[in-house]
Amino acid sequence: MDEAVQLHPEQWQTRAQTHQLRADALTSLRRERIATGGDDEVEDFLFTYYPVRPGKLRQWHPGIGVTLIGSLTQLQPWVQSRWYRTWSISEDEHCVAFKAGAFMADRGEAVRWIRQVLSATAERDGYFGCFGLHEWAMVYRQREHRHSLPLRLSQEETDAVVEASQIRCSHFDAFRFFTDEARPRNALQPSPQSRVELEQPACLHANMDLLRHAMKLVPAVPSDLLLDCFELARDIRVLDMEASPYDVSSRGYGTVAIETKSGRAAYIARQRQFADRAAQLRLRLVAVTELLCAVE
Repeated sequence: MDEAVQLHPEQWQTRAQTHQLRADALTSLRRERIATGGDDEVEDFLFTYYPVRPGKLRQWHPGIGVTLIGSLTQLQPWVQSRWYRTWSISEDEHCVAFKAGAFMADRGEAVRWIRQVLSATAERDGYFGCFGLHEWAMVYRQREHRHSLPLRLSQEETDAVVEASQIRCSHFDAFRFFTDEARPRNALQPSPQSRVELEQPACLHANMDLLRHAMKLVPAVPSDLLLDCFELARDIRVLDMEASPYDVSSRGYGTVAIETKSGRAAYIARQRQFADRAAQLRLRLVAVTELLCAVE
C-alpha cells in the first residue's frame, strides 16, 4: 500500500504530544482511583468491561496510510512493533508505516465482521423508545444487584416500572444480563449471531461499543479516533446510569427519571445527541475497515 500521507518529526511529535495530554486528562480520575483504591461504578465500567487501560489509550498511532519520518531513535516505539514496517531513505532518516497486510493476515476475520456490523447499523433507523430500560430489567425481581449502589425506588416500585413498560432491547450484551423473569418481557431476543440484524444506531450500548471496535482495530485506527470513541462511551455511560434504577448521586451524578414523562423526554434528547456523535465515528471506523479490506 502506498502511504500517501507523510509526517516529519515536527509534525507527528506535536500530534503525539497532543494526544498524550488528552489521554491523560480523560483517564486522570481513573488513575487516581487506582492509586487510592477508590471506585466509581459509572466510569469504571469502561475500564473493566471493555476493558481499557489508561496506558494503552496514551499510546499514539498515526493510523493506516500514514508514514512517519525520523531517526531510528525517534521512531523506536514503532520500529519494535510487529505491526509496522521500517525502511531507510538516507543514512539518518528512516520511515515507519503500519503493515495492513500483516494485520489482515492475523485479524482479517474480525475486521470483516466489524465492518459488517458497523455498516449494517449505520444503514438502520434509530429506535428512540427504549428509555434505558435494559438497566431496569437487570434488577427486575432481584434482591441482590450487580452494583453496590442503592436503588432510587423500592424494589417493588422498580419492578412496577418494568411491568408497566414495553421493553425492546436490541443489544445482546445488555440483554444477557436481564434477570430470568425479565427476559420474556423483551420484545426482541438478541443473540451473539443477531448483531448484524438487530443492532441499531440509537442504542446506547451499540454506541459505547464503538470503543470496543476501535480498540480491536488499533493500530490501524488513528489515535484521535480512538479517543473520540472513548470520550463518547464515557459520556454515554453517564446517561446509562443516570437513567438506571440506581441512585448515583453519591458519585456526583444526576438523575434522569425515565419513569416520568419529563424524564423520558430528557433521555431521548440526550440519546439523539449521542446518536449523532456516534454516526460520525461509526462512518470513520467503517472507512478504516474498508482500507484494511482493500489490501486483501
